[in-house]
Amino acid sequence: MRISVVSYLNSKPFIYGLEKNPDPEWNISLDMPSECARKLIASEADLGLVPVAALLSVPGYHLVSPYCISASGKVDSVKLYSEVALSEIENVLLDYQSRTSVNLAQILARELWKISPKWTPAEPGFESKVSGRTAAVVIGDRTFSMNGRYKFEYDLSECWQQLTGLPFVFAVWASKVRVSSEFEEQFSAALRYGVANIGEVVKINASTYHGTDIERYLTHSISYRLDYEKEKAIELFLLKMSMNA
Repeated sequence: MRISVVSYLNSKPFIYGLEKNPDPEWNISLDMPSECARKLIASEADLGLVPVAALLSVPGYHLVSPYCISASGKVDSVKLYSEVALSEIENVLLDYQSRTSVNLAQILARELWKISPKWTPAEPGFESKVSGRTAAVVIGDRTFSMNGRYKFEYDLSECWQQLTGLPFVFAVWASKVRVSSEFEEQFSAALRYGVANIGEVVKINASTYHGTDIERYLTHSISYRLDYEKEKAIELFLLKMSMNA
């Protein structure tokens, strides 16, 4: 079973659980979100923690396990950074690492912020190019060093909640082919173990994320259970995303 896992801090509890409950038949790779999606779509992975937006490119996808990467309100690691107010933004650089956050920003621009900037796909290093009327959507661990540096920053998950009243789901465990009940039970147990031991995850990663309150981030900013409200949020997001195409 080839399993692609997002390498960001928010996925560390999942990674910890999989490492502590290893199976010799599981081949686990750590990837950026867009690569998790690419591998699943290209059948280079059998199971992936994929950005929700990628589900539209996986016909007949199956959700595996009751776990996800989501947030109710602020997520603190998916933001639009700008030196000017929303109404003054002319160009938005789009993070190349996740299609979900790019589409979320475009939905918010259309339905909540009421702005129509130029959308520019970005390349590595774009985070340093926020200047004047050029803003940027940035996701993941890189945001930890960017928070508080710009006059304006908008948490996309918080803005989604303002728009819809729902939490936002960034990534889900998905496969192209239905997995066995035995595998799903074993896999979910490993994820559950990791989420239940976030304290250990914090100890292991504290030095890597020096200066960031990673315990608060993992226990308050990120939500790991996929419940009915989050399933509704996924359905609504995919609908809005298809309208945005």
